[in-house]
Amino acid sequence: MMQRTLLKIAAFVAITLAAANSPAADRNSPAAGRRPNVLFIMSDDHTTQAVGAYGSRLAKLNPTPVIDTLAKEGAMLTNCFVTNSICTPSRACILTGQYNHVNGVTDLGGRIEPARQYLAREMRGAGYHTAMIGKWHLKEEPGAFDFYKVLPGQGQYYDPVFRVQGDNAWPRNVVKHDGQHSSDAITDSTLHWLKDEWDRSRPFFVMHHFKAPHDMFTYANRYEDYLQDIEIPEPDSLYDNGNNGSIATRGHNDELIHVLGTSIGPRNHRRSYKSWGADGTTPDEIKHLAYQTYLKKYLRCVKGVDDNLGRLFAYLKQQGLYDDTVIIYTGDQGFMLGEHDYQDKRWMYDESMRMPLLVRYPKTIKPGTTSDAIVENIDFPALMLDFAGVRTPSQMQGRSFRSIVETGKEPADWKDAAYYRYWMHLAHHDNPAHFGIRTKTHKLIFFYGCGYKGENQTPPGWELYDLAKDPRELNNVYADPAYAKVAVELKAKLAAMRAANGDTDEDRPAIKKVVDEYWDYDAADRQRAIEISHSMLKRKKK
Repeated sequence: MMQRTLLKIAAFVAITLAAANSPAADRNSPAAGRRPNVLFIMSDDHTTQAVGAYGSRLAKLNPTPVIDTLAKEGAMLTNCFVTNSICTPSRACILTGQYNHVNGVTDLGGRIEPARQYLAREMRGAGYHTAMIGKWHLKEEPGAFDFYKVLPGQGQYYDPVFRVQGDNAWPRNVVKHDGQHSSDAITDSTLHWLKDEWDRSRPFFVMHHFKAPHDMFTYANRYEDYLQDIEIPEPDSLYDNGNNGSIATRGHNDELIHVLGTSIGPRNHRRSYKSWGADGTTPDEIKHLAYQTYLKKYLRCVKGVDDNLGRLFAYLKQQGLYDDTVIIYTGDQGFMLGEHDYQDKRWMYDESMRMPLLVRYPKTIKPGTTSDAIVENIDFPALMLDFAGVRTPSQMQGRSFRSIVETGKEPADWKDAAYYRYWMHLAHHDNPAHFGIRTKTHKLIFFYGCGYKGENQTPPGWELYDLAKDPRELNNVYADPAYAKVAVELKAKLAAMRAANGDTDEDRPAIKKVVDEYWDYDAADRQRAIEISHSMLKRKKK
């Protein structure tokens, strides 16, 4: 009898220890029993200004009624930031939980091989049936997923081609959705996987990634009349940019405003949405027409995303899966919708840096929960793993914020700043390279302005914004004596964050030289910046 009792005890201890150490253990799951499904939805370039729940000037147009239900029924984070506002680097951060200087994807040429697709590997190792469907943009095969169906590169809006598993080596197996818009085809593909491919004995982890509303905003034909007769509200800074920017973004005495940062108006029309110089029109009239064209095309793409999510959520409800699924909605970064007369993203200004982030899981998240806690996209995988009952692996730099979305309160030791770095100097939209930090009250940006090897130098400059007084970033107070102490403190904090996360440019000596030279930004530094501005203007005139 004693021997049998001891054997039972030993067996119980062995099972308990195995469960505790298993990545598939439910030790952190929000409720006993089966772990939740996880549905991670990401659109491309969908910014908070175009999500009704965030209450921007566009909210009254009601562009996202389906997405808004996630905020009403779950949690909305208002200070979620991308660490590098460009497609491929952002996706790499979310897949690896690492800053771009660590995962190596600093620009659109980056790639993440299957061995480093950490989020997918951890979820699959925890017993989840994993699928990646839609925009991928990381070059290597999504081989860490059980299933994938992804667009090649940027993908096509119409008649999209997808790369899939098959008999041939990546990337030669493809299927085409003739006659379909990509948003419809991506949603159809996810629905097909849920209906016919998903192993229902396991919870699912699906990354559902739309191409829309990425530039050039090709919407489905059925939205041609959407907003046709509506005047889209314009941001004040489209016409009056105040004291936004610096010599780094405008040149000395604004001499570079025509060559830095693509615009809505005719200031720098390299990526124009309206033919410039129409007879009888003023620059402001041209700007107005271009903005209306730009926004209507963009919002029609957004409408297609929202409608397709209506289809996807309807299926989950029909199958009794909606409340058993952690649903996360975000964009891969923010986007400039005419603010400061800018288009595209890349900038560290809030419209570009801030990401929408909505999380719904009614078993643990109360409806209408909000938080202004600072969250970065490197934290996303840790959140998803936490809901799956998986510890954050040591190679990830991000941290789970599950307690924040469940309570609306941030832990006492939670981060008080977000780090940002844009590397693609003067690429595509003429943005200078820069880095900086964003706290709840201030933003400090250093435009070091050169390529990886120190090439194509633009005038270095600093910008400081008091977000409590100036949330729209219309007054750069870096040179204001009243903010001298704040600037010193934020510079020290920025230097400390760079050291802590390993972004010190020791492996890029040409950049480090520029950063070190202009860090103090004394009178001599400012004079050299002016000379660089003059020199750049001369080059452009040639």
